[in-house]
Amino acid sequence: MENTTETTQFILLGLTKATNLRIPLIMIFTLIYAINAIGNLGMILLILLDTRLHTPMYFFLSNLSLMDFCYSTAVIPTAMAGLLIGDEVISYGACASQMFFFVGFATGENFLLAAMAFDRYAAVCKPLHYTTIMTTGVCVFLAIVCHAGGFLNAIIHVGETFSLTFCRSNMVHHFFCDVPAVMSLSCSDKHVAEMVLVYVDTFNVFSALSVIFVSYIFIFITILKMRSSAGYQKALSTCASHVTAISIFYGTIIFMYLQPSSSHSMDTDKMASVFYTLVIPMLNPIVYSLRNKEVKNAVKKLGEKTKLSLGL
Repeated sequence: MENTTETTQFILLGLTKATNLRIPLIMIFTLIYAINAIGNLGMILLILLDTRLHTPMYFFLSNLSLMDFCYSTAVIPTAMAGLLIGDEVISYGACASQMFFFVGFATGENFLLAAMAFDRYAAVCKPLHYTTIMTTGVCVFLAIVCHAGGFLNAIIHVGETFSLTFCRSNMVHHFFCDVPAVMSLSCSDKHVAEMVLVYVDTFNVFSALSVIFVSYIFIFITILKMRSSAGYQKALSTCASHVTAISIFYGTIIFMYLQPSSSHSMDTDKMASVFYTLVIPMLNPIVYSLRNKEVKNAVKKLGEKTKLSLGL
C-alpha cells in the first residue's frame, strides 16, 4: 500500500546551495528589485501626473508597468528570503496564492503586449482615425480583457495543479512555486494536467503572437510606403521599444513553458526564471524611457516642478 499522507506544506530549495554565493546574490537581487520598483512605479506615477502622457500608448504602458511590478513582487521577496535563511517552508495555500498571482499577471502581460501591438497598428496605419479607433472606452475594455484573461488562465493552472495529490516529496526544486516545479512532485497521474498546461499556454502565447505578427506586417508595409524620412523615423521609433519588449518576453516564455515536462531541467529553468521574474520587469521601463523623448521630457518637467516646490 502506498503512503497516502498528503502534503500540507512545501519546501522551496532556492536558487543555489552554495553558501558563499548567497550574500552576493541577495545584494544583486535587492539592487535589481529596487530598480524594478522605482522604474515601474515611477513610470505609473509619471503617466498619471503628466497630462501630455494621457494617451492610449501610455495608458497601456502604465498597465505594463503595473503587471511587471506585481508579478515580480509575487516571486522575488520569497526568493530573497530563501537566499537569506536557506530552504524556505511555504504553506500549501501560500504556494497556491503565489502561483495564482504570478501566472495571472504574467499571462495578463502576454495579452497586453498584443493590445499594445494593435494600438501601434492603429497609430501607424490609421493615423487619421486613431482617436476614433482607440477611444477611452476601447482602451479600458482591452485592459480589462487582458487582466481578466490573465487571471482566468491562473485559475485554470492553479486548479489543475492543486487538484493533483501530493503525497511523496515536498521539496520544490525552485525558488518559487512555479507550475512545472510543483506539478513534478505529484504522485497521481498528471498527464492531463500537463497537457492542459501545454495546450492552454500554447493557445495564450500564439493567439497573442498572431495579433502582434499581423499588426506588425501591416505596420512594416505602411512604413515601407512612407515617402517622408521624418515619418519613417517616427514610425520606427514608436515601435522599436515595443518590439524589444516583445522579443525579450516571448523568447523566455517559449523556452520555459512550451516544452514537455520530460525536457525540463530544473537548474536551467531556475536561471531562465531569474531572467523572467527579475530582469525583464526591470528592463521594460528602461527600454521605454531611454528610447522615448516624451517620457524624457516628462521626467525633466517633473524634476523642474519638484525643484520649484522645494525652493531649490
